[in-house]
Amino acid sequence: MGPEQREASTRRGNRARNVRVLHCTVEDVFDVLSDGWLYPSWVVGASRMRHVENGWPAGGARLHHSFGVWPLLIDDTTRCLEWDPPRKAVLRARGWPIGEAEILIEAQPRGDGCVVRIQERPVRGPAAALPAVVSGALLRWRNAETLHRLGYLAESGAGARRSNRAWNGQEDGMHEGMTPDEKRHDQLTTAPEATEEDAEARVVTTEEDGVTRVDIAPDAAVRPGPGPGMPEADEPPGTR
Repeated sequence: MGPEQREASTRRGNRARNVRVLHCTVEDVFDVLSDGWLYPSWVVGASRMRHVENGWPAGGARLHHSFGVWPLLIDDTTRCLEWDPPRKAVLRARGWPIGEAEILIEAQPRGDGCVVRIQERPVRGPAAALPAVVSGALLRWRNAETLHRLGYLAESGAGARRSNRAWNGQEDGMHEGMTPDEKRHDQLTTAPEATEEDAEARVVTTEEDGVTRVDIAPDAAVRPGPGPGMPEADEPPGTR
């Protein structure tokens, strides 16, 4: 049996299944999955990201991550076997010495939201040697939390925000040749739903006798301290 046949064979057989209804679109779900740097935010056990290969999630690209709790961390990888958004993704996750597992993630629209299903089964290592009833129970318990986390990210639009290159500053050369003030203006006005008011100065910088002083601008819309309507805000200056 060749490598391709062996990989295909792992997609058959019993899998531990978890299902959750999310209040977002299937595109929101796949926006999270496509951002490799969000992987530890929704995968239970993953503690940090070390590298996301170019081309992730397509083309067999890998995520380089760590499992465990510091200082007992194990470096390993997850490879994308199939990427068919917004319908399904198949991942091959390594977590030695526990072993390797294949994860199938599917999403379908339902009303104003969607249904997401995660199916997982061990394919190599000690975990694959466990009886299916034991490994299945453990995986369902873990993936219930995984789906909770994935849901929180997808419903908040975390993947869509990070995938906007202008918002996260990853577009090559996007700030080349700009002055500091121009960069600041660009960063504050390219966020979703941003307005020109977001780029207005909120501080005033003065220099006297070699000392630089930074104060809140008198007309700043947002200022530190108690908000309007709070008792402290109504007290005359110097009475506290």
